[in-house]
Amino acid sequence: MFKHRLKLSSSIIIFVCVVVILSLFLTDTLISRTITKTIRTDQEEKAMNVARTVALSPVIREGLLHKEESKEIQEYTKDIQKATKVEFVVVIDMKGIRKSHPNPKNIGKKFSGGDEKEVLKGKETISISEGTLGMSSRSFTPVRDENGKQIGAVAVGTSLNKIEQALQKAHDSILVGSIVGLIIGVLGAILLARYIKKTLFGLEPYAIAKILEERNTMLQSAHEGIIAVDRDGKITLVNRSALRLFQRAGLSNEPIGKAVDEYLPVSKLSTILKERQVQLDEEININGVSMLVNRVPLILEDKVVGAISTLRDKTEVNQLAEQLTGVRLYAEALRAQSHEFKNKLHVILGMTQMGYYDELSDYINQLVNHQNQEVGLVMKHIKSPALAGFIIGKLSYAREERTSLQIDSETPIPEPKSPEVTHELITIIGNLIDNAIDAVAKGERKEVTVNLHYKNNRLTIEVNDTGAGISEEVQKNLFVKGFSTKGDNRGIGLYLVERSVRELGGYIDVESTPSEGTTFVVELFYEPRGEEA
Repeated sequence: MFKHRLKLSSSIIIFVCVVVILSLFLTDTLISRTITKTIRTDQEEKAMNVARTVALSPVIREGLLHKEESKEIQEYTKDIQKATKVEFVVVIDMKGIRKSHPNPKNIGKKFSGGDEKEVLKGKETISISEGTLGMSSRSFTPVRDENGKQIGAVAVGTSLNKIEQALQKAHDSILVGSIVGLIIGVLGAILLARYIKKTLFGLEPYAIAKILEERNTMLQSAHEGIIAVDRDGKITLVNRSALRLFQRAGLSNEPIGKAVDEYLPVSKLSTILKERQVQLDEEININGVSMLVNRVPLILEDKVVGAISTLRDKTEVNQLAEQLTGVRLYAEALRAQSHEFKNKLHVILGMTQMGYYDELSDYINQLVNHQNQEVGLVMKHIKSPALAGFIIGKLSYAREERTSLQIDSETPIPEPKSPEVTHELITIIGNLIDNAIDAVAKGERKEVTVNLHYKNNRLTIEVNDTGAGISEEVQKNLFVKGFSTKGDNRGIGLYLVERSVRELGGYIDVESTPSEGTTFVVELFYEPRGEEA
């Protein structure tokens, strides 16, 4: 695609040279024509003025009227010719006979050229003709006596060679100016090319085109929606993924050029332009479509030149998180159960080696009954496979932590209508159980109880522990992101619980008594699947 890789400097120099040469050629042509016409007109007017002046001279009149005074004509015209620097000043009578001439030998001879006929009829004329002095431009004017009767004519000539010399001199000046202009143009092109290349970080046009094409391909192929604005808050870029999200939210398909505050008020990109702060993993809602958003200002030379935002459909994120959560919990459950199974095998091996076969039989029956009762109870009351598997994993984890975890459900818990609800329930129940197990870790009574109750599209979750309790001061900041009494890099669990509860349209209540324990009560709107409603 990029076959013609001519350097930027070469392209600019060639382009400028061509433009300058064409401009100078046209200028030279137009000026040459104008100067040629001007010089010839000036010479012709000069010759005509000289001819008129001579025609009005009494010396010329007397010389034409009186034969004995005709010699004065030659002296007079010679002085005029010398003073005005014309090629010749010739006076003729009505028969065309010369009365003066630069070459005295031609006096008395007939005027040559044949262009004197009109002036002998009383008309002023200008013509180009060849005479005894070569080709010349001639200006003719009649000579009249005091009564207005024509008695002769005056012819003043300028050499065409002198005119051509004047034109050539003018043309040479134009040519010198054109060459100087061309040199200045080339130098200017080189400086301009260097400046532009510096501005473009030393990249050639084909490299810039390649980078732009690669950037557009990457942006359009990105799964996340991408929207960018300039420093004025005008939308300059929207990729295909963003357009699909906007279309799903019922927005227009023509966002480019629009003010972002008008097209997408919840984007907060105009705030990013002012505050210059990065905002990550925030949730927004566009006409009922939940999205996770990252916002970053674009800063160049310590100036904000725009901002960019990435958008991801929260449904996709939740589905991925649910899959990852399921895999993690499954791995945790297998690890805990494997550890339990290993310990039980040691017990069985020891009882076998010691020959306690009757006790071994009772022990195995006890294990089987306990496993069937625990798994059966969970599977009987909790219809969501993901949630049931999650709770079974937590039971194994609690035993590993030497904590008594009891799951009670007064009513069956139907599978929710939306898979997103299952993900939110796992977040709520999982974090509450983990916090409760942590709370009883250092106590004498390590007991955690989870009560579930469903009725009329309302689900109640109650988690009790026998820990040390929570003070009123700590309870005020319990759901603040990052707040924790357990050390750094904690304080996320209850924040996620509170956010999930709010997402499901419910509320959470905390009751705690020092040295006696803590109870978390969550009540949610819970819509079951159609066949279970």
